[in-house]
Amino acid sequence: MRHTRAAGRRHTAGSAAVAATALLLAGCTAGHGDRVADEDRYPHWQKEAGAPEAAAFMKAQVPPGATEVRGAVRVQPQERVYLLSFLTDQKTARSIADDLRPEHPLEAQDLSSSLSGDGFQHLGLTPPQELKGARSTSACPPCVGDARRSHVQAVEMPVGDGMGDRVRVYLAAY
Repeated sequence: MRHTRAAGRRHTAGSAAVAATALLLAGCTAGHGDRVADEDRYPHWQKEAGAPEAAAFMKAQVPPGATEVRGAVRVQPQERVYLLSFLTDQKTARSIADDLRPEHPLEAQDLSSSLSGDGFQHLGLTPPQELKGARSTSACPPCVGDARRSHVQAVEMPVGDGMGDRVRVYLAAY
């Protein structure tokens, strides 16, 4: 009788272990529906986030007299990309660039790669990558010890010609 009880306990313990392992594996494995839902969620645009939120994140002031001010926040799996754009005069654009403590001066360069991706199209603007003669600079605030922007990993600032003496400033940061 003792042999039968021990065998029964081993069988019950073995069944419980198999059931527990199956539950653990099922809990750790995402079903197809979960993967699709996650892929559909990213990237997306943060609702009701615009120029004020982007400017606040970048610790940037939209200059007095700036027009056509636009902004948005794109939520991605690992970070948010803040976009801000406006029309201003050439001198103000240079001042904004200098305030970023950039790695290089505002100059013509290849804009094929950008933090913004197609984000400025979302704002109804021609992306800076498509502008002829656009100038750009970038900054890494933590790299240059900019305590005002220590939470910002990178800022890109392309500038394109606007109308007359105005230029379009594009700012993208994460």
